[in-house]
Amino acid sequence: MPAFEIYLSAPELSPTDRTRISAALNSNWIAPLGPEVDGFEQDMKAYLGVDSALALSSGTAALHLGLRAMGVGPGDHVLCSTLTFIGSCNPILYLGATPVFVDSSPETWNMCPSALEKAILALRAQGIHPKVCIAVSLYGQSADLQPIRELCDRHDILLLEDAAESLGATYHQRKSGAVAELSILSFNGNKIITTSGGGMLVGQGDRARKWIEQARFWSTQARDPAPHYEHSQLGYNYRLSNLLAALGRGQLATLEDRVNRRRRIFERYAGALGGLPGVQFMSEAPYGRSTRWLSVMTLDPSRCKATPSELISMLAEKKIEARPVWKPMHLQPLLAQHPFFSSNEGQSFSERVFREGICLPSGAAMTEAQQDLVISAILERLAV
Repeated sequence: MPAFEIYLSAPELSPTDRTRISAALNSNWIAPLGPEVDGFEQDMKAYLGVDSALALSSGTAALHLGLRAMGVGPGDHVLCSTLTFIGSCNPILYLGATPVFVDSSPETWNMCPSALEKAILALRAQGIHPKVCIAVSLYGQSADLQPIRELCDRHDILLLEDAAESLGATYHQRKSGAVAELSILSFNGNKIITTSGGGMLVGQGDRARKWIEQARFWSTQARDPAPHYEHSQLGYNYRLSNLLAALGRGQLATLEDRVNRRRRIFERYAGALGGLPGVQFMSEAPYGRSTRWLSVMTLDPSRCKATPSELISMLAEKKIEARPVWKPMHLQPLLAQHPFFSSNEGQSFSERVFREGICLPSGAAMTEAQQDLVISAILERLAV
């Protein structure tokens, strides 16, 4: 494993973050829960404009609890974006349910409404009524949730947004993570804000409030009210620690600045590399703001002088980290037996961008000098 000097999305700690962590340590709230956890939940509710929030150990834990609270169990079918990280669908398997994968749209890189409708109708023709749809908001851009929600409402399917990669994005003047009835967030080390590891389940409305309170109970080992340890339901050790929540509060306070810096990084890449033959960048959907969590470009194999894998290897030799686009879930050995629906038969967008896509270093702390090194290396390899 090479020791990179420029990472894909390195975490950034400010002096304020360090002060908050020190204050939490000095308070002696080292036990998993404490005032910083409560404060982080309140801060996130205020930022998103939602009325319920539950801070957890990871985005995957949030999705697991959210699906369980929505009633997903053995024998159920859950629709899910195929172009995503495996954490978006592993919780479906945890619960004994069946994932059904849906292709992405070229306009948004997120779940394609026409492919979703095709999947729903095909399942209904088999007598299968999907329980939940997980719409992933990819690489910092919100999925087009309005037509997705209309389809789900029409067919009595619950909608959950996986906003793990899109905190700070907007959708028609609303925040990503605040559009669906229930959503999940991630604060993993590479995310736009981080608690090193962590996540959150958020929602709005009476039904979401009940789901999140049930999830809160499960997240602390489902301990029943009693003077001793009494358990009548299966629980988990899923809560976020007080120390990590203190870090999250500091990071959330600087979210808008982090978004702006990542967007500037994207604009510099697009300006310097967008004119190269066969090079295209992930477009920004017209319905909102992308955070550009990662700057992602595609290389047309008929016009470019290198493939994504060749470019990634060349950059690694220069101690620069870049990665392929997510391998679609329906191509993963673990999941290949599950159904997949594309909008155009035999023309899967997610498969194409996996073959042609590359994620470039995009951390908010990356300097212009570091980005210039990345750009120069790519120009040297791709320029005619």
